[in-house]
Formats: sequence, structure tokens, C-alpha cells
Amino acid sequence: MRIRCPYCGERDNGEFSYLGDAAPRRPDGLEAQASAMHDYVYLRDNPAGEHRELWYHGAGCRSWLVVTRDTRTHTISDVSPARDVARSRRPGEAA
Repeated sequence: MRIRCPYCGERDNGEFSYLGDAAPRRPDGLEAQASAMHDYVYLRDNPAGEHRELWYHGAGCRSWLVVTRDTRTHTISDVSPARDVARSRRPGEAA
């Protein structure tokens, strides 16, 4: 699989580290209920189809990226800097 880094161009996925689902947002640790923290840490979906994931380009520009990938075919439809994705979110909105 090849990932098109917005800064370095198309690269082999061996240059990247996979973190996981890009959707979960960490609850405020001081105000969060124990159940909300439990869900954030332990509960993850395992979708078949298009999924937004966090990847780190450690062997390149060292940027965090949000990769939209079809988990059935590994076809990548979009790659965006994670910083841009985070800035585009409104408070309280999921990815």
C-alpha cells in the first residue's frame, strides 16, 4: 500500500506508523465521567468500508495525517494533515 503524503509525495506504507481510528475525541479528564473515559480508551469500531485513520510519517516529514481508506480494498481516497482536520472541527463535533 502506498500513501500520498501531502508534504513528501507518494511513499510506501512502511514509512508510516498506524495509530487507529481518527474519530474518537478525548473527554475532558477533569470533568469526564468514568464511563466516558472507559469508552474513549477501550471501545472502537471495526468497520468494513471507508474509514478515517491516524497515521504518523515517522520516516519522512514526521507529520500526523488523517488517511481515509477503504478497509476492504485498502484504496486511499484522501490524505489530510491531522492539524487541518482538527482545526476544521467545531467544539463537540465528532470526526
